[in-house]
Amino acid sequence: MTGLALSARGIRKRFGDREILRGIDLDLERGEHVAIIGPSGSGKSTFIRCLNLLERPEHGTIDLDGQRVFDATVRGRAGDARRLRRQVGMVFQSFNLFTTHTALENVSLAQRKVLGRSKAEADERSNALLTRVGLAEHAHKHPSQLSGGQQQRVAIARALALDPRVMLFDEPTSAIDPEMRNEVLAVMKDLAAGGMTMVVVTHELQFAELAADRVLFLADGEVVESGTPTDVLRNPRHARTQQFVRAVGGGG
Repeated sequence: MTGLALSARGIRKRFGDREILRGIDLDLERGEHVAIIGPSGSGKSTFIRCLNLLERPEHGTIDLDGQRVFDATVRGRAGDARRLRRQVGMVFQSFNLFTTHTALENVSLAQRKVLGRSKAEADERSNALLTRVGLAEHAHKHPSQLSGGQQQRVAIARALALDPRVMLFDEPTSAIDPEMRNEVLAVMKDLAAGGMTMVVVTHELQFAELAADRVLFLADGEVVESGTPTDVLRNPRHARTQQFVRAVGGGG
């Protein structure tokens, strides 16, 4: 399939007197993988949270598969955000798993509550997804029995269980020990290879270079530079991008 999966135009967001986002645009093609990088405080996490209305922009529009799902000038109807989140999954820095539930139960619960699947249907889907993320043998373990990387993979399976059209990742490896990051990144690379439409806020420049089709560099609430991973990470044009890539250790 071709065409836009998600289009965000003129997204602005402020907290108090501080304008965090200053009119950001993003057109995301079906099957495209976009990495968003930038220094702390640049607005990366705020922007990705705006894309599924965890933060409500003060200005801008969001279209999903060509249908308007958010317009800041129109008062939202009850349930609009929930309907959007059913189609735009999100994985956070923190895992947000239910500690009293097993991995299988964590993945199944949303399917039963949101999609109305039976326990048998939800568990079948959950087992398939846990197998996909390499956790089949850990299905009946609780989060306290899992490593950080394993918990994040459960969180990814949980987001996939709702069959989203787009997946958003907000620094998914930042709360994981360095030696556990590769197992999460490997799952994300597999999703990308399988054609999942993805937006990833990341500080892992190597992952961005290998898995992204396009990289956006944000600073001070604006898109400073956008292009292929080679363009942005290896041959950045803007001095601000060059400074960031050198500091983080990317580029040639």
